[in-house]
Amino acid sequence: MIVGFAAVMLVSNSIASALSNPVAALVIGPALAVLMLWLYRLASTRIERRPVPELDRRGARRGLLLGLLGGFGLAAVTIAVLALVGAYRVTGWGSIAGVLGLVGMMVAVAVAEEVLFRGVIFRLTQRRWGTWLALGVSAVLFGLVHLVNPGATVWGAVAIAIEAGLLLGAAYVATGSLWLPIGLHLGWNVTIAAIFGTVVSGSGDRDALVTAVTTGPAWLTGGAFGPEASVVAVLVCSAATAVLLLVAHRAGRLVSRRGIPAGSAQTA
Repeated sequence: MIVGFAAVMLVSNSIASALSNPVAALVIGPALAVLMLWLYRLASTRIERRPVPELDRRGARRGLLLGLLGGFGLAAVTIAVLALVGAYRVTGWGSIAGVLGLVGMMVAVAVAEEVLFRGVIFRLTQRRWGTWLALGVSAVLFGLVHLVNPGATVWGAVAIAIEAGLLLGAAYVATGSLWLPIGLHLGWNVTIAAIFGTVVSGSGDRDALVTAVTTGPAWLTGGAFGPEASVVAVLVCSAATAVLLLVAHRAGRLVSRRGIPAGSAQTA
């Protein structure tokens, strides 16, 4: 199942990234996302023979909206800090068409990656070995796949694992739903790239709402990999991760090995 969805994700992301026409991207990107969700639901019901509460439609609107707002907020705070220290500067206006094209592409990418890394890898690992190992495994793998991106560095992969892999995993475990991590992922990417015009995970060759430059040491700006490799992003997102894990703990959603709620008393 993991290999199958990894292959589907690679194909989906490749198609979405290759779309240069904004209108085509805005149509095909969401279509790929819907297809990915349909395939995940189909595999869950037909192969695993289980209900799919993580895609409960009743929580979709709220989860996506909270995620989009959260992703925007985290990205905006990161860019604001960089701007305050003189590491980020807007140089002009881009294009609305470019924004629409990026949004379409990023819808497909966010859904495909969340289905694979949180819906499949995190969920299956947590079921067998508990929440903490699931967080670590899914975050490390999420960071590793970004090593193939343009401008990738080992530090960039580590930063992605910490700030995004752990954050998105925490969002999943706090809600038991894929909608919040999908929204967070999409909100972050759109804000960083389509609105503020910076590189996202090493990819930055498309128009955005504004054109901008980052200047300063790579540890601060993220260098060629973009703000996601900045210590600012790591710190901002780590704070959000801590909040989500606290929410998960208070809701009794943290799971120890064999699916036993963490902290619960075990009977003989």
